[in-house]
Amino acid sequence: MDNELFELAERLGRTLKAKGYKIATAESCTGGWIAQAITEVPGSSAWFDRGLVTYSNDAKVQMLGVNPQTLAQHGAVSAEVAQQMAAGALANSEADWAIAVTGIAGPDGGSEEKPVGTVYIAWQNKNGFSNVERLSVPGNRHQIRKQAVKKAIEGVLSFL
Repeated sequence: MDNELFELAERLGRTLKAKGYKIATAESCTGGWIAQAITEVPGSSAWFDRGLVTYSNDAKVQMLGVNPQTLAQHGAVSAEVAQQMAAGALANSEADWAIAVTGIAGPDGGSEEKPVGTVYIAWQNKNGFSNVERLSVPGNRHQIRKQAVKKAIEGVLSFL
């Protein structure tokens, strides 16, 4: 496990636990890496509710309630889908906060509008807070995914 990610996840755990919150994740391009980083921390069951890896569009619809029209109109890699993924993670969990990530990690699959390295991260809580950010991450597949995981955890820490 990467020390930087472990330390971030540990800090997230301390913060969530102190506030009495739990978190859930909905991941596409990161393939469960956020959940894996979180569960590396001993005692994470006190503050991590669940992680959903919804790699296919069907999984996003079936498990998170992402609207098929949103997928058709904006594509799986979009702010709208990231927000619906986060909302779905909250609706289908006992969590107070959710992180959702969707993106193009490459090496293929990019376009002029959404090149490889395009990642959307959404953060939501049960009190109505919602934020989404588009990243343009340079590097190879591993580097893109790692930066998405790092930014996802840093983002929720900044909102807590």
